[in-house]
Amino acid sequence: MQGPRKKRRPFPRRKICRFCADKSIEVDYKDPSLLRLFITERGKIIPRRISGNCAHHQRQVAKAIKRARQIALLPYTSSSP
Repeated sequence: MQGPRKKRRPFPRRKICRFCADKSIEVDYKDPSLLRLFITERGKIIPRRISGNCAHHQRQVAKAIKRARQIALLPYTSSSP
């Protein structure tokens, strides 16, 4: 007799970096509408494993978000507690 069987999850589809896939999109700290896709509603930067960015572009996105926060284009935290 065997114990209870574990359900196997199907292998998740590999996310692709949107910046590598579409060369016309560039990471720019002056574009808050693009950068908002990479921060949570609480203001945290979404990690690479979730966003699907490659390491090179994730570093660029993080730096751009920090620059946009510095000049008040993006919030550091959410306005509500």
